[in-house]
Amino acid sequence: MRIDIITAVPELLESPLNHSIVKRARDKQLVEIQLHNLRDYSTNRHRRVDDYAFGFGAGMVLRIEEIDRVITSLRAQRPYDEVIYTSPDGQQFDQQTANRLSLMQNIIILCGHYKGIDHRVREHLITREISIGDYVLTGGELPAAIITDAVVRLLPGAIGDEQSALSDSFQDKLLAPPVYTRPADYKGLKVPDILLSGHQARIEEWLHEQSLERTRRLRPDLLEDE
Repeated sequence: MRIDIITAVPELLESPLNHSIVKRARDKQLVEIQLHNLRDYSTNRHRRVDDYAFGFGAGMVLRIEEIDRVITSLRAQRPYDEVIYTSPDGQQFDQQTANRLSLMQNIIILCGHYKGIDHRVREHLITREISIGDYVLTGGELPAAIITDAVVRLLPGAIGDEQSALSDSFQDKLLAPPVYTRPADYKGLKVPDILLSGHQARIEEWLHEQSLERTRRLRPDLLEDE
C-alpha cells in the first residue's frame, strides 16, 4: 500500500509516522508513506501557497494551483483509489471506513490549513472528504496522521497478533470489553474469576456480554444504528 500526504507543514507529521506500529509497517515495507511539501510546488519566490479569500472574511486560503500541480504529478505516476481531503464537514471517520481504506492500493490525503482550501479543489480534484469529529483544528495534519495510523495497523503483518486488530473497539460496532493483566490480585482489586478459569467458551461469552453492556452504557448510539 502507498499513502501520499500533501501538506504545507510536513514537520507536524514526521513524529507520528515514524514511531510504533506505523514505523514497523514501513520498515517491513508493508506500506510506503510519502510526505509532499506543498511549498515545493510553489512558483512564488517566497514559497507561498495561500492567499486572501475573495469576497469576505478573515483568514488565508490554500491556493488551487499548487494543489493541482502535486496531485497531477502524483496521478501521472500511478492510479489512486481515493484522493481524500481532511475536513470538519466531511464524512465521519470510523472503523468501517478504515477497513475499506486498508484494502486499497494507493491513496492521497490532502491536509487543509489556515481557513481551508480553494473550493474548486473540493469540487474537481477530491474524491472523498473525511472528518475525525465535529470540531476545528489548526490544520489537517493531525487528522491525516490519525487516518494513516488507523489504516496501517490493519494491514496484514503490521501487528504481530492480527487477531488483536479484529477484536478492537468498533470492528463489530461494539466497544471492546475490559482487559486485565498481572497481578491477578492487586491490593484487594481482583481480576474477574471467569478470566482465570481457563474455560475459553465461557470467557468468550463473558467478553461479548461485557462488550454489549459497555456499549449500551457508554455508546448506545452504536446499537441504534443496527
